[in-house]
Amino acid sequence: MPTRSPNILYTSPTDPLAAPLVAELSREYDERYGSHDGVPASIELSRYPARRFLPSAGGAFVLLVENGHAGAGGAFMRANETTVEVKRVWTHSAKRRRGLARQVMAELEAEAGRRGIPSIMLTTGPRQPEAVALYVALGYEPQFDLEADWESLGYLEFRKHLTGADDDSAL
Repeated sequence: MPTRSPNILYTSPTDPLAAPLVAELSREYDERYGSHDGVPASIELSRYPARRFLPSAGGAFVLLVENGHAGAGGAFMRANETTVEVKRVWTHSAKRRRGLARQVMAELEAEAGRRGIPSIMLTTGPRQPEAVALYVALGYEPQFDLEADWESLGYLEFRKHLTGADDDSAL
């Protein structure tokens, strides 16, 4: 029997469906990056208030839902008038290797394009090589030397111009 694609749900970071996904992301951040001066790496997830990811603030928060559970998700917030910044792209550990992160990114790109936003930026951490590989494969341009020591760079920034976006409509 063919596998059905998950349903795309536009919601908010405070949606109870997102809670297990965000909890797992928090645990993985803490496992990969530990703490700095007693502050867990997962504090990064609370750096921006949930309202930044709402449509009223120019944001978007997407979940891919199967059988009532979020298998993957991601969001963007406005960086400026012509750019959104993608945040919190995550696939539940039990759902990996199915292309769900690609689906999340495709939906976020499509939503930015529908809004006429021509540019996307994002950052990932140096201990997330699978994320780096995904963003490169999706055509994001690294704003750093891929051959450099990623740990010495800290955040790894990527940018992409959306070819279908109407550059003038976002201004």
